[in-house]
Amino acid sequence: KSYNGVAIISKHKLTNIKTDLIKDKLKQSRIISAELTYQKKIIQLINIYTPNGNPVDTEKYEYKKDWLDNLVKQLKSMLKKNPNIILGGDFNIIPAAEDVYNVKSFEDDALYRLEIRKKLREMINLGFNDVYRHFHDDKEGYTFWDYMRGAWQKNNGMRIDHFLVSNSMIDKIKSININKDPRGREKPSDHTPIEINLA
Repeated sequence: KSYNGVAIISKHKLTNIKTDLIKDKLKQSRIISAELTYQKKIIQLINIYTPNGNPVDTEKYEYKKDWLDNLVKQLKSMLKKNPNIILGGDFNIIPAAEDVYNVKSFEDDALYRLEIRKKLREMINLGFNDVYRHFHDDKEGYTFWDYMRGAWQKNNGMRIDHFLVSNSMIDKIKSININKDPRGREKPSDHTPIEINLA
């Protein structure tokens, strides 16, 4: 049984759709890309679902590290072909202490381990921007609340879903919003949507 899966739904025509950007020995459906034309620019859209990686002393953690290594390599190659990239999805990475309700509880977690956070930094250093932090320097921006222990009611959340956009695209982003409304409904996802608006 698998819970993996990614999709891109668009009102605009999508071309060059690919689901094999990362060599995945487990053949899990964790990445999809497509191109669309917006204001006469070809924009590369990528949606990802990064492996969780827990427990850290198992093959699941090694799989996560390998998967992220391959993603970084692929992004580096893609930027050379097209500088206009929007990358979004469940990264399963907590970027910094302000992005989780109790950082001490996650210091050795696969979502927050230093070597995992460094993978996100590698992506940003290629020429990407964390859109939420671009607009909100230190504001809480949780996107996930566990179903257990009343996490939603206590606001015990974390920011693990992200939009990264390439340097050439950041000025095209007008705003970003974390829409918490769906998380408060009956039988919700434990994640909530992130919305960006393009100029």
